[in-house]
Amino acid sequence: MSDETIAVYPGTFDPVTNGHMDIISRSARLVDRLVIAVAVNIGKGPLFSLDERVEMVEAEIAGMGNGSSERITAVPFDSLLMEFATEQNANIIIRGLRAVSDFEYEFQMAGMNSRLNRDVETVFLMASERQQFIASKFVKEIGMLGGDIGHFVSPAVRDRMLAKISEVNTVKS
Repeated sequence: MSDETIAVYPGTFDPVTNGHMDIISRSARLVDRLVIAVAVNIGKGPLFSLDERVEMVEAEIAGMGNGSSERITAVPFDSLLMEFATEQNANIIIRGLRAVSDFEYEFQMAGMNSRLNRDVETVFLMASERQQFIASKFVKEIGMLGGDIGHFVSPAVRDRMLAKISEVNTVKS
């Protein structure tokens, strides 16, 4: 491993929300390089394909405008997180916590990951106050039911979601 601090922030990002972007922005201030690991995660029944989710994350990163976007990449993955972290030469896993209810699962996962690779630390970042309640699952549900998702995602992601929802509804008809 190099002296560079490399972190991996894994997730499904279906869709990437303002909460995700908050964690990405804050993580980028802490590390030399940040890899956004976009998981296949078929079990969650993603609305967007893996390629679409990577594209959305890349577009959101490009639009950050704070100079840190050059140090952030989005990469798809479908392996064990710790294998992926090793491939990326990462020494940190970033996990966002929205509420106390997230902690137990994340704590267990961090323990398991530590057993798989003791050289990689898990760092928890609490979601910012304005982002604590945002979950992709709820954003999708609100969007599918015709609600306004503009407070939870960027305008570009909102537009992609509305187009995807329209596409899904057309197929169902």
